[in-house]
Amino acid sequence: MNRVSMVLLAGGVGKRMKMNVPKQLLTIGGKPIIAHVLEKIEMIDEIAEVIIPSPENYIEETIMTINDHQFSKPFQVIEGGSSRQESTYKALQHVQHEHVIIHEAVRPFVSKEEFIHLIHCEEENAIYGLDIPFTVLEGKEYIEGNLERDRLVNIQLPQKFNTEKLLAAHEKAHHEMNEFTEDASLYFHYYGENIKVLEGTEYNIKITKPIDRKVAEIIYKDYVLGREYSE
Repeated sequence: MNRVSMVLLAGGVGKRMKMNVPKQLLTIGGKPIIAHVLEKIEMIDEIAEVIIPSPENYIEETIMTINDHQFSKPFQVIEGGSSRQESTYKALQHVQHEHVIIHEAVRPFVSKEEFIHLIHCEEENAIYGLDIPFTVLEGKEYIEGNLERDRLVNIQLPQKFNTEKLLAAHEKAHHEMNEFTEDASLYFHYYGENIKVLEGTEYNIKITKPIDRKVAEIIYKDYVLGREYSE
């Protein structure tokens, strides 16, 4: 595969984290969460550019954080949207390459190898996912139905798509005011095409709530530092 673009979503304001700064700028192991991801991206030659949607009030701080960690790849920090979906849509309009990797700045424990495996996957559209190890039923106040656990997948990022087709799908969703929580579901809704599911890892957590940050510190100490010392 030729070189790809990266959209690194950093547009959240961290309401559920109950902090006064976006969660991607909080630290894990003494380092901003977004910097953990940028370190992996920096080592991957196939990634040619990085588009980073950010809250408007934190664009300059995001740029400073990136520069402080000597990130040398071409990058643009743009104003994000009012939702994750809108931020992705805005970022896709800046992408220059045929294929794009979508990742979230608040998934700091993705590995370099996972990025490379995704980029070189023969399938044009591919994502990471995990089996669901618990029972999931349909309903809210009352149970309304059973779901077959062995046919469900816990969706993770990063994800890879054809840029032109993903942008077109986002444009349709934008005009039809359809909302999706991530890009695989949006893409499949409009095209119904195969999206390859690669096996993810339990370490690749998304940091959303305060408890996630506590778990992340444990993962960093026992998994990330452990790998560094063993290499």
